[in-house]
Amino acid sequence: MDIPTLHGDFLDEVLPRMRQDGRFVGVALTGSIAAGDCDEYSDVDLVLAVDDAAYDAVVRERLALIGSWTSLVAGFTGEHVGEPRLIVTLVGPPLLHVDFKFVRASDFAERTTDPEILWDRDGQLVEALAERPLAAPEFDLQWIEDRFWVWVHYGATKLGRGELFETIGFLSYLRDTVLGPLAAHRAGADPRGVRRLETVAPEAAHALRATLCGYDHREAGQAILAAAELYRRWFEEVGGPTVERRRHAEKLALQYLHEVIEEVSGEVSEER
Repeated sequence: MDIPTLHGDFLDEVLPRMRQDGRFVGVALTGSIAAGDCDEYSDVDLVLAVDDAAYDAVVRERLALIGSWTSLVAGFTGEHVGEPRLIVTLVGPPLLHVDFKFVRASDFAERTTDPEILWDRDGQLVEALAERPLAAPEFDLQWIEDRFWVWVHYGATKLGRGELFETIGFLSYLRDTVLGPLAAHRAGADPRGVRRLETVAPEAAHALRATLCGYDHREAGQAILAAAELYRRWFEEVGGPTVERRRHAEKLALQYLHEVIEEVSGEVSEER
């Protein structure tokens, strides 16, 4: 495995220490290292399989255990990403971001990508992966289409009210939830927000610059329009006949957006 020196040194340090604890069945890597596209800025994403009978006790000790394996700078649980089994940490120095996910051994094979097993005490992890097929998530275009024009209307209301910080945040949400994943899907890459979009879909990433704006009413309005236009264009390329388009919602949401932009532009002109 070709990984940066800092990441390799960290793994060389912690893996033997983890293995000394008989409650752990094995450890695996996920994320960019397992996918073979890591660099010096990558996180280390570890999955630690714990014997089911010992799991509750291990969970209570997680931060203390991590601190016994490496120099723990800071750490917290992953409820913010819907994963309470996760401990997000900084270790070092030199600083390195490491995610430790503690799972029951019986749950190890529940996955959306295949991990790289680093050690497997009795072959249990390899056997579990072989017995349970990969459950890769589908990219649900209908889910997006059902929501997109409602979101456009929402963004227009924030623009109309003059909540520019909200509007700027809304545009970021559209890029992360809709446009970035859609661009990656078009390029045949895994949809992960806007992660690595400049690499996997450079033309789309360039086009997305039109959805950026400063703290300015006119710029924000044009950015929402650009987001809607990119969505329509890209969706036409990948949507297919099985997806039901929400044409009525699209028409009304865009009409409302144009009305808000016209109103806001008039107010700005009067102020000047």
